[in-house]
Amino acid sequence: MRKIKLTIAIIFSLFILPVLLFGAWWTMKERPASWRAADWSASGLLTPAELADGPVIYVLAARTGGLKGALSVHTWIVLKDEGGAYERYDKVGWGSPIRRNAYPPDGRWYSNPPYVVKAISGDQAKRLIPLVREAIAAYPYAARGDYSIWPGPNSNSFVAHVLRSVPDLGVTMPSNAIGRDYQPGWAFFAYDRARGGIRFSLGGLAGFAASRWGVEVNLLGLVAGADFHDPALLLPGFGRVAFWPQPAVAATPDKG
Repeated sequence: MRKIKLTIAIIFSLFILPVLLFGAWWTMKERPASWRAADWSASGLLTPAELADGPVIYVLAARTGGLKGALSVHTWIVLKDEGGAYERYDKVGWGSPIRRNAYPPDGRWYSNPPYVVKAISGDQAKRLIPLVREAIAAYPYAARGDYSIWPGPNSNSFVAHVLRSVPDLGVTMPSNAIGRDYQPGWAFFAYDRARGGIRFSLGGLAGFAASRWGVEVNLLGLVAGADFHDPALLLPGFGRVAFWPQPAVAATPDKG
C-alpha cells in the first residue's frame, strides 16, 4: 500500500500538478475564438531569405491552438539552399497532411509566436539539407487520414521522424511536443544517436529515455524529466524550466 501511495504521489507531482498549474495560467490568456480568427502571419523572427547568407536549417516551434496549447507546441522544419528561398514543412490534421510553404516560414501558429529550437548553417546545413529532404519524402504517414492528434502520428511525430532519420542534425525535440515519441507498433527500443543514450516507447503512451544528457519519462504523451547538459527540469505543460536564465537560440545562426 505504501508503494502504491508513493507511486500516486510521484505521478501527481510530476505529471498532474504541472498540468493543472500551467493549464490554469493558460486559460487566463487571451486566445482567438477559432482558427479563422487566429493570426498566421510572419512573426519577423527569421531574416528575410534574400538577406540571409548561405544555406540554413531551422527547427521551429510555437504553442498550438485552443486548450491544446496548454500541453503542447507545434513544430516544423524550414530549409534554405544557398541563394534560395525558405521552404517550410509541416504536418497538419486536414487534407493532404504534409504541407510545403502553406504558411510563412516564421509564421505565428494560432496567433502564438514561434521560437527557434535549433539553427544550423554553413557547410553542415549544405550537407544535411538533402538528407532532410529524403527523410521528409520517406515519412510513412503522409497520406490523407494519416493524422491522429493523440498519441500520434501528428505534426510533432513528423518532425521527430525527420530528426531521428538525420541524427547529425543533433536536435532534441521540445519535451512538450506531444506526439514526438510516437512510433509504429506497440513497442519501440532504440539507441538514440543524437543524445548518445537509449529510448523506449510503448506506442507513444508510455516510455523513457536516458543518456548522459538527461532522463525523461513519458506518460500518456506528457514528459517529465531532467536535462543534465543544460541544467533544467522538463515538466508537462511548462516544457523546459531552466535553473537559471539561458540565451534564446539565435534566429540568425553562425556559419558552420
